[in-house]
Amino acid sequence: MTLSESTYTLSNAPFNMTAMEWVHAYWMSRCVYVVAKLGIADLLKDGSQHCDALAAVTNTHSDALYRILRALASVGIFAEIKPRCFSLTTLADCLQSNAAESVRAIAILRGEEHYYKAWGNLMSSLQTGESAFEHLYGMDLFEYNDQNPTQGEIFDRAMAESEETNPLVLAAYDFSSISNLVDIGGGKGSLLASILQAYSNMKGVLFDRPDVIERAKNSWDLAVMNRCQFVGGDFFENIPMAADAYILKHIIQDWDDQRASAILQRCHQAMNEQGRLLVIDFVIPPGNEFYGSKFIDINMLIMCPGGRIRTEEEFQKLFESAGFNITRIIPTESEVSIIEAVKAM
Repeated sequence: MTLSESTYTLSNAPFNMTAMEWVHAYWMSRCVYVVAKLGIADLLKDGSQHCDALAAVTNTHSDALYRILRALASVGIFAEIKPRCFSLTTLADCLQSNAAESVRAIAILRGEEHYYKAWGNLMSSLQTGESAFEHLYGMDLFEYNDQNPTQGEIFDRAMAESEETNPLVLAAYDFSSISNLVDIGGGKGSLLASILQAYSNMKGVLFDRPDVIERAKNSWDLAVMNRCQFVGGDFFENIPMAADAYILKHIIQDWDDQRASAILQRCHQAMNEQGRLLVIDFVIPPGNEFYGSKFIDINMLIMCPGGRIRTEEEFQKLFESAGFNITRIIPTESEVSIIEAVKAM
């Protein structure tokens, strides 16, 4: 599993915001969280409703709910079409659970107490260089999710919302020469499933923690499932052997250099001599241009012990430490790139 949200990077930063609006931006985020948690957008999918009706269904105070929706409507999230009656807008559509580009789950995850408190302790990470989350809870986020299944489910739903980047990966890379592909830490396997659907002669292996693998089996189409093995394990210990290619999507960024290198070394040991390693990740470019991944990097700092978004130079050093040469870095139509590597000669 991963902590990134590749779908949710901004294509253009709102540079027209004033300094005071930047200072108060978290007010808007908190309002979005509560309406996402309450499912307000889902309640409006069939038409506008009065705040009294919405409050009755959500067990909230009508006037307080009105004030929140009025504030959000002022920035284009919902619209007050007549006194105290609200409808969806284009921005509010994505807060629906089943919208094509839904961000409801990620809005909820970002606002949950454990996540929000960790960001509230950003100063701790700044002073120590260590994970604020681990400082607060005495464990990393993955361990926390294991011990708190409800939060683990919220996390899983949020990560699933990044699946729409899969077509961008398929459009950018030709997988036709690969016969056997192993997806390391692939979660429920949406990327691997989409690749297998596109390449009917390919076989795959989905590798993740045993509990994740058990959940993944229930979400696959049977026709594609017949060409895939589901293997549970720990990528720090061992991974499936002798495949043509290994793919890691948003895995390396969760770890410090030592542990990231250890994962890559496991791939190096397992893969064929002529095999390929494909790391799908953000690559931070030089310069001052806005990239959402620069803020995702801060999320890694706070949430993951040692986690970080890397530059091309940092990736070069990391891959060399694990015995790989990067052959090319292929951009996609998002901030995500495909880093292709082979065993160093």
